[in-house]
Amino acid sequence: MNTLMRRALLLMHSRTYCIKQYAVAGTEAAAKGKLNYEEFIDSRHQQAQRSIVVQVSSEKSYPELYNYCSRFGRIVTVQHYCVQHEDVLHYMLLEYASAGEATAAISSSAYNAELSGSSSGSGCGVPVRSPFLWFRAAAAGAGRRGQAKLAANQKALPLSTIDGTRPPTHDSLLEVLRGADSIEQQLQLLYDQTRLNDLGVRMRFLAALQVQESISGMFPDALAQPFGSSVNGFGKMGCDLDLILRFDGKTTADGLDSQREASRLIYHTKENLSNGRSQKQRQMECIGDVLHLFLPGVCHVRRILQARVPIIKYHHEHLDLEVDLSMSNLTGFYMSELLYMFGELDPRVRPLTFSVRRWAQSCGLTNPSPGRWITNFSLTCLVMFFMQQLRQPILPAIGAMAKAATATDIRVTEDGINCTFARDMERVGFQSRNTSSLSELLLQFFEFYSQFDFHNRAISLNEGRALAKPDHSAMYIVNPLEQLLNVSKNVSLEECERLRIEVRNAAWMLESEVENTTLTESERHEQSWGLLNLFKNPEKSVIRPNMFFKPRMVEVSDLFDKSQTAAMTPPAVNYKNTTVRQQVQSIKAAARSELKQLRGSSTTTTTTTTAAKTKRSR
Repeated sequence: MNTLMRRALLLMHSRTYCIKQYAVAGTEAAAKGKLNYEEFIDSRHQQAQRSIVVQVSSEKSYPELYNYCSRFGRIVTVQHYCVQHEDVLHYMLLEYASAGEATAAISSSAYNAELSGSSSGSGCGVPVRSPFLWFRAAAAGAGRRGQAKLAANQKALPLSTIDGTRPPTHDSLLEVLRGADSIEQQLQLLYDQTRLNDLGVRMRFLAALQVQESISGMFPDALAQPFGSSVNGFGKMGCDLDLILRFDGKTTADGLDSQREASRLIYHTKENLSNGRSQKQRQMECIGDVLHLFLPGVCHVRRILQARVPIIKYHHEHLDLEVDLSMSNLTGFYMSELLYMFGELDPRVRPLTFSVRRWAQSCGLTNPSPGRWITNFSLTCLVMFFMQQLRQPILPAIGAMAKAATATDIRVTEDGINCTFARDMERVGFQSRNTSSLSELLLQFFEFYSQFDFHNRAISLNEGRALAKPDHSAMYIVNPLEQLLNVSKNVSLEECERLRIEVRNAAWMLESEVENTTLTESERHEQSWGLLNLFKNPEKSVIRPNMFFKPRMVEVSDLFDKSQTAAMTPPAVNYKNTTVRQQVQSIKAAARSELKQLRGSSTTTTTTTTAAKTKRSR
């Protein structure tokens, strides 16, 4: 027990030291004019605290909404989006200049008397303070003069976006890519058109803020932190939100830290009467009840508590967003930081990753449901490893980043997983001299993995080189932070072979497209070229388990009569080869003649036997 207490105190002091050093590291990064990962996260959290979401009848309600909400403070930006429900629902996301102004707007809001039961005891809704509001129609003749006066003195900001969360359709995306001047421009347009936009990021941090504020009364230091594709720069429109909730998850230092260290007053704490995992599951079950019963917009809450990382899944109907909430996935948070740093290191990293993911989706290599298929995260690791393997590398090995780490970079999760690596790339001393274009890199990616020995070699981003495979998995990608785990353990041998075949086909096709540059501008707008020939139609991409076997010239079952009675005429057989048809006909003719001979010999034998019996009887 004493040993456990000493370890807990040591971990607490280490964490406090790291939090203090974060401020120093953040100041250095800000001085260089570029936000690091934690500063980016913090700026988005502050942005969410200055924002509200208001449901309106349509985008035409904007002038009246702007006039009304301007009385609480200066509005910085307004973005419109729609949610497809039984009907199309319209929402406005407004950001104020300060968090206090957004708080004033929220504080002035009223509860729904019909649902909260404030006017009668029959209501079943619970009045909850929330940044998710709706704009009701004004009472007849009430307040119109004040609104008109405000409109005369202040000009409304134009809407930044209209229906800003709608992803481009397949046809519209193809049309945009056809209008590009080169394959290079197609790759950049694909990234610009499909990546998660500013409105999508804002909505996800508002969902995090709602969860955080729901328990802030009991846990004032609680922090709901988005991670994964929503924040690492590799997310596409409509991606799910991964969220980690920490009761003591402060990531910035404040003046209270030193006071708390010296304080002689210690909080009483509830004793943990069970093991840590069981306690975490019970806590998450309670959090799931809070989400389901009290938070506006939260619905379809599912608790998956027996998984390796227990999560709560739910849908947010006001944001049209699927959310996965966990409480013990700090490695995922730090992995998001690592990918964010890789994406910021070179502007070619994210567009190349998007194109590879889109290609894999069109080929049917990836699948939304879990299974034996390769995942988007594994594909991202393949892209990162490829960029480490180039003659002129674009990305450094993670091991080199770990060696360059200082005391300010120490990160150790509560499970003892070391997530330490340098957060300042200048200390790593890496600088890429690679000048290849995006189209050249995409072709090199396909050529690299068409020759990679997946059967015997494992991929290690930490070492930046291929290693001997430690087990018999079809594909082995070392988890960059939990190096005893295989990221692609789920991939089957068949799917690994499919990947090899598809990258070979893609390399051949893309090389043909690069060499063929004779199309005129009008032909480019009318025909499929470049990436359009590389990306198949997703609707026509069907996974067949027997796709690696040669198609038969004729099915064996077609050679036999499937009729149950002799009176029925057998169905006609359509042969794909004339020679085979003639061979089958000759075989049938020979079989019929042999049957006749057998029947004739059988009749002769029967007659002889009968005559012999008759003689003996006489």
